[in-house]
Amino acid sequence: MRRTIIAGNWKMNCTRADARALVAGVVVAASQRPDVEVLVCPPYTALETATAAAAGTNVGVAAQNLFWKPKGAYTGQISAAMLVDLKISTVLVGHSETRGRFGVPEPDFDEAVLRHFGESDETVNRKVITALAAGIRPIICVGETLAERSAGATDVVVADQVRKALQNIDPAQNEVVFAYEPVWAIGTGEVCAPDEANRVCGVIRQTVAELSTQSAASSLRVQYGGSVKPDNAADLLSRTNIDGALVGGASLNAADFTAIILAAPV
Repeated sequence: MRRTIIAGNWKMNCTRADARALVAGVVVAASQRPDVEVLVCPPYTALETATAAAAGTNVGVAAQNLFWKPKGAYTGQISAAMLVDLKISTVLVGHSETRGRFGVPEPDFDEAVLRHFGESDETVNRKVITALAAGIRPIICVGETLAERSAGATDVVVADQVRKALQNIDPAQNEVVFAYEPVWAIGTGEVCAPDEANRVCGVIRQTVAELSTQSAASSLRVQYGGSVKPDNAADLLSRTNIDGALVGGASLNAADFTAIILAAPV
């Protein structure tokens, strides 16, 4: 049986003081559900603080990104070795906000600026390879834009992203997690209908089966991400192909994130 995995992506939020307080609340929730893997993903500046606050508990700490080079003149980037030094063992890779593929913009959403983040299928693959080589588990984000969904291309786009992310990687030999994040549902308040989210998570699983083995696909954990909230979490998490959630805004509120953790099926 696949263990539920729920991760809170804090994005560009939380000072170190905020991180300490938020982790304290998450620890209480996670202690009630030891059967659920609970992760928080702070910004780089709060990674060490969050790790210290979570020490000795069943809350894990993950990074939001990494770079594929080990060192050098790469201003603003963080290497795998730097994450290992902080005892970080999980990292998000290919989040739609770094890929620069967007759906409905928020009122203050500066799409022109964010497109300069420049993530591509090739860089996602490089980061996955780098993370695995360093002993860091990647949570690989995939998902379609509103235009791609409207064109009926969801399955093609998602399967292609999975294939390219896993190029030269055997999921039967390496632990990876996928997160299906329909781009049009990230930060918009829109949520993919549970039946459809479950179906697309099944597309991810089937693609892994084609790339590797049915056993690897059966053990693969696939999260859903995109406006997950306390009022829809139980429905989403009850679906057969959805093994957890990658939570954005709701993970910044300890009570909301607690409700999502407790909504996981027993």
